[in-house]
Amino acid sequence: MDEVVRRHPVRFEAVIVPPQSLTRRGLVVLGAAIAGGSAFMAGLAWAMGAWPVAGFSGLGVALAFLFLFLYRRRRAFHEILSLDEERLRIIRALGRGRREERSFDPYWVRVRLIERPGRTPALWLETRGAREEIGIWLGASAKRELASRLAEALRAWRNPEFDNPQLRLA
Repeated sequence: MDEVVRRHPVRFEAVIVPPQSLTRRGLVVLGAAIAGGSAFMAGLAWAMGAWPVAGFSGLGVALAFLFLFLYRRRRAFHEILSLDEERLRIIRALGRGRREERSFDPYWVRVRLIERPGRTPALWLETRGAREEIGIWLGASAKRELASRLAEALRAWRNPEFDNPQLRLA
C-alpha cells in the first residue's frame, strides 16, 4: 500500500541568499574592461621594452577572471529555514545540484546572536549540544531581524494560543 505523505503547514520560512550586486551582463562588461585595460597597459610596457610585464599582466587578468567566476558561482548558494508543526529544517543548496539538509526538534532550538566587536554578528541555532550557524552572508541588521523573527516563531510554536469558543466570556 502506498503511504500518504502528510504535509504540515509552514509556520515560518526564510530564504537566505548571498548578495549579488552584478548581473551577468555587468560581469561581462567588467571582465572586458579588465582585459582591455590590462592589454593596453601590457602593450605600452612591451613597446617600451619591458616585455615581462605582459606575462604578469596576463596572470593578473587570469586571477581576476577566476575571482569573477567564483563570485558568479556563489549565486547558486542559498539557505532555506522552514518551521512547520514537527521540525525546523535548514536546507542548503551548495551549488552543482548538491543539497544539505538538517532538521531539529523546534522545542529544543535556541536562537543565539553573538555580537563580535568590529565584525558582523554570528547567528547560531543551538540544540542539545549541536550548533549550526545560519545566514553567514547576511549583514548585521538582517541577521538581527532574522534572529528576532525566528525566535518569535519558535516562541509561538512552543506556546500556542488556543481559541476555545466555549471558554470565552459571554
